[in-house]
Amino acid sequence: MPSAIELAHGDEKLIAAIHRSRRLIGRKALMAAAASAIPLPGIDWAADAALLSRLVPQISAEFGLSVTQVEKLAPHQRERIQKAATTVGALLVGRLVTRDLLIKLAKHAGVRLTAKQATKYVPIAGQLVSAALGYAALRALGEQHIKDCVRVSATLGLAPPEPHVPVGT
Repeated sequence: MPSAIELAHGDEKLIAAIHRSRRLIGRKALMAAAASAIPLPGIDWAADAALLSRLVPQISAEFGLSVTQVEKLAPHQRERIQKAATTVGALLVGRLVTRDLLIKLAKHAGVRLTAKQATKYVPIAGQLVSAALGYAALRALGEQHIKDCVRVSATLGLAPPEPHVPVGT
């Protein structure tokens, strides 16, 4: 399976959006790992859901495919994005992240998430494994969303928006 960079076919703007998105994933994955290490039932699932519900729109925005960005487009452009997203199987592109969508996304990482639950109750070693699995699961889900965004952008020939640079930096 090709990487997101390979899917970008040398498009510098897409590659820059991929790198920015991967930095976002790294930070959120560390948070997921920390939550996964806590030996309380359900804490990690709640943290994963909260992190994903914030991460997915942030990644989408890097590619100009967030809900608010898509809503600002002309109706025919919105329709093209939705058709392209459906064609490439991009579950979360241009859509609000709902509980049902998070459940579908979690099914993609089901084995990792189930193993994470099983290991977290073994003292110390289990918590370390659970944290590693939590980190890996969030990274995998985020990377899949990046690939979906790249596929949609490349299919439509969309250029990602310029990154917002705060004043004074």
